[in-house]
Amino acid sequence: MPKYVIERDLPGAGQLPAETLKAISQKSCSVLTGLGPQIQWVQSYVTDDKIYCIYIAPDKEMVLEHARQGGFPANNVSEIRTMIDPTTAE
Repeated sequence: MPKYVIERDLPGAGQLPAETLKAISQKSCSVLTGLGPQIQWVQSYVTDDKIYCIYIAPDKEMVLEHARQGGFPANNVSEIRTMIDPTTAE
């Protein structure tokens, strides 16, 4: 199943209180439940003004549907083609 990285522009994301992040996470999980088991949220990285999310989904359209139903920005959705890390150098 393909993996995607989603770039979400969210000014001030790095300053969001824990309660707000919890509410965002709960909304995301609720939408995922409604969409079914084919789409999975792996993790997200919060920076100052963006959130980068990793999802597993059958296609980009399902990722975009999750964003639409959740009311989340999805400014850029890119399929991850491969992963590299320090062990790639060996």
